[in-house]
Amino acid sequence: MDERDSQTMTIAPDGRLDSDQPRWRRDFPIDGPQDEYIARRDFTKFMVLTSFAFAVGQLWIVVENFLRRRTASLPVREIARLDDIPIGGSLVFNYPEAHQSAVLVRLDESHLVAYDQKCTHLSCPVIPRVEETRLHCPCHEGSFDLTTGRPLGGPPRRPLTRVILETHGRRIYAMGVEGRTV
Repeated sequence: MDERDSQTMTIAPDGRLDSDQPRWRRDFPIDGPQDEYIARRDFTKFMVLTSFAFAVGQLWIVVENFLRRRTASLPVREIARLDDIPIGGSLVFNYPEAHQSAVLVRLDESHLVAYDQKCTHLSCPVIPRVEETRLHCPCHEGSFDLTTGRPLGGPPRRPLTRVILETHGRRIYAMGVEGRTV
């Protein structure tokens, strides 16, 4: 037998002769020496297709975010009366959906702030600490500035989403949310 024939010959995984193999193995032979060979062209084709899939996925995320911002009209919702929240006090409420909690903090007589209550690190609820002028995340000791929502320490790197507030008379209304900007 020629050496080239021995390299291209199909070898059964169990090492038995071809005539002793079951019929299905003769119909679907596994070429031992060629089984793990990958041509450069096949590898390049795989890498190009994978890169294209990632690029399309990123483009889809951008388009979805753009469309969501353009079509999102959030409801105006009354949160509470100004007299119900003492200075330095806070109130947890749901906005914009019933399952999305937010926290409202009254800093002084006329200054109110409200943020999404989920920490931007792992979505743990943040707790207002007005005396320290920060929002505290107890899960990983993260903290956010109470007046701006920007991260001060710990693992969070993105600011909290701010809820836009308006007061009409003595009533507090949630008007929408601001995007996360640094």
